[in-house]
Amino acid sequence: MLASALLVLLLCFRGRADPLPHFLQQPEDLVVLLGDEARLPCALGAYKGLVQWTKDGLALGGERDLPGWSRYWISGNTARGQHDLHIRPVEPEDEALYECQATQAGLRSRPAQLHILVPPEAPQVLGGPAVSLVAGVPANLTCRSRGDARPTPELLWFRDGVQLDGATFRQTLLKEGTTGPVESTLSLTPSSHDDGAILVCRARSQALPTGRDTAITLSLQYPPVVTLSAAPQTVQEGEKVTFLCQAMAQPPVTGYRWAKGGSPVLGARGPRLEVVADASFLTEPVSCEVSNAVGSANRSTALDVLFGPILQAKPKPTSVDVGEDASFSCGWRGNPPPRVTWTRRGGAQVLGSGPTLRLRSVGSEDAGDYVCRAEPGTSGLGGGAAEARLTVNAPPVVTAPRPPPAFLRGPARLQCLVFASPSPEAVVWSWDEGFLAAGSRGRFLVETFPAPEGLGGQGPGLISVLHIAGTQESDFSRSFNCSARNRLGEGGTQVSLGRRVLLPTVRIIAGVAAAATTLLVVITGVALCCWRHGKASLSKQGNLVGIPGSSDGSSSRGPEEEMASGEDRGPMVHTDHSDPGLDEEGALETKDPTNGYYKVRGVSVSLSLGEAPGGGLFLPPTSPLGPPTTPTFYDFSPHLGVVPPCRLYRARAGYLTTPHPRAFTSYVKPTSFGPPDLAPGTPPFPYAAFPTRSHPRLQTHV
Repeated sequence: MLASALLVLLLCFRGRADPLPHFLQQPEDLVVLLGDEARLPCALGAYKGLVQWTKDGLALGGERDLPGWSRYWISGNTARGQHDLHIRPVEPEDEALYECQATQAGLRSRPAQLHILVPPEAPQVLGGPAVSLVAGVPANLTCRSRGDARPTPELLWFRDGVQLDGATFRQTLLKEGTTGPVESTLSLTPSSHDDGAILVCRARSQALPTGRDTAITLSLQYPPVVTLSAAPQTVQEGEKVTFLCQAMAQPPVTGYRWAKGGSPVLGARGPRLEVVADASFLTEPVSCEVSNAVGSANRSTALDVLFGPILQAKPKPTSVDVGEDASFSCGWRGNPPPRVTWTRRGGAQVLGSGPTLRLRSVGSEDAGDYVCRAEPGTSGLGGGAAEARLTVNAPPVVTAPRPPPAFLRGPARLQCLVFASPSPEAVVWSWDEGFLAAGSRGRFLVETFPAPEGLGGQGPGLISVLHIAGTQESDFSRSFNCSARNRLGEGGTQVSLGRRVLLPTVRIIAGVAAAATTLLVVITGVALCCWRHGKASLSKQGNLVGIPGSSDGSSSRGPEEEMASGEDRGPMVHTDHSDPGLDEEGALETKDPTNGYYKVRGVSVSLSLGEAPGGGLFLPPTSPLGPPTTPTFYDFSPHLGVVPPCRLYRARAGYLTTPHPRAFTSYVKPTSFGPPDLAPGTPPFPYAAFPTRSHPRLQTHV
């Protein structure tokens, strides 16, 4: 209670006394731009004594003008207790901790920090103001700012007013703890479009919000930038086209190289190329490569060449089983794309269009050749067709043409055609008593060989031939089966052999021809007989035989003359008739029963032998004169002075074809004749029917 009362009394006492010195205003932290004026306020109340400022604890003095500190002074109304510190112009060393002190009252203001802002200087870009770079090669651009700027500035990169990203900031720290210069590195990969571009490095801080800029110009070395064009771009095949290759490069272009489809175009130099377009330019572009000291670049372009269809892929033969699906494919190239249709060879119906033809559930009737056709282009060039064969695997199809008729006991030939895919294992002929697939068996022989291409219109096939040697009656009344089998089944057919007979008309013609031939022979024989008859009459006087001792001086021709005169008469059969009792020496001489008064020469008969229709000699009929050994005699008395009539019946062959006027070339009329030894009923001139092949001599008795 006592303490409380004393405190109340003290307060009452002080309230009546003078106030104590105190700060009416104290300095605060201040930020001032370098070169500007800094003012730190300080105001005291109830204090009339000395007021001074300290800088980092160092007293600046009590005078108002602060001698020794030319840029420092104190201002304000002293009566009012105002003691403000001014610094102008501020410099970096003015940055410190300041206090206002009332030394006599023992009062000290709170410390105030003075911050001096030092604007950054214009940064420096290494290599500037023109920086040389190579297009396409990564490069770093470095911007550096001195370290005396406060606060530390930031470095920014700009192009065309747009800040660039990707810069790296770095600051160097000194040993004394102060900061050194700062750097900003910009990484970029320039292109040819960056040639002549202006980049700005800006140093910016609180001391200079707008910052300070340093600009550089990029000078790029770059390989050529190529532009390739063709005129005209769309062209008909065979027309001329001009390519133009333009390039920008630093340093300048040193060379051009042209290629087509990757292969160099020989002889092409400079920025222009003229060619004649064909279909290959559509798929093989033309390229232009341009070079300089830095590198090279190329561009390519393909022409729009209009050309007719060209076959690129032929359809391939296809083999499927019956009932399965089949497909063909073919490739045609053209610009514009050609219209492709499918037909069957020999038919006009369009089965499909496009590069692929599909046939559903094919049958044997679908086998054949299918044609892939492309229409010509707008220029009328190109186009054409390609075909492939569809083989339908099915049981064999066996057909047989009608065989030609055959003669009984003559040869016969039957054949059948077998079409099958896959090929049959064998073709078998069968009949009543057996079968045969190959080789021979008795009278039968089988041959099998490939059928000619396209025969039957069903693709490859076989022809099987059955040969029959010496047909029999049974061959014409039965059927022959031709059959074949493969993995899909069996097929067959029957063949019958027709019989060939000689038609009545043929027989009539043959008879007429034979009659005409016979008549011609008869007429010819009569003519020759008459001719010889006349000749014999003229030579009758020369047929007298001289009698030994006669004085008429006549002589007769010898046998040699007769033989000589008969050499031109063709082949003759000479038959001498004599007595069979003659010996060998007298075989050619006839004995004279008159002892030389009459000389009768042997009869020499010349006979021309005819031919039988079969090519052989007709045999003469059996002689009515008796056995072959019986001599034949004839009485010529009724025919004296008459040449024997011309008889056309051949010895051993029928009628004679020539007369025989010289059968008695040396004959003298006798006074009388003995009776002939003739068999009853023997006709005159029996020499036309000799009994045997031997020729007995004719004996004449006088």
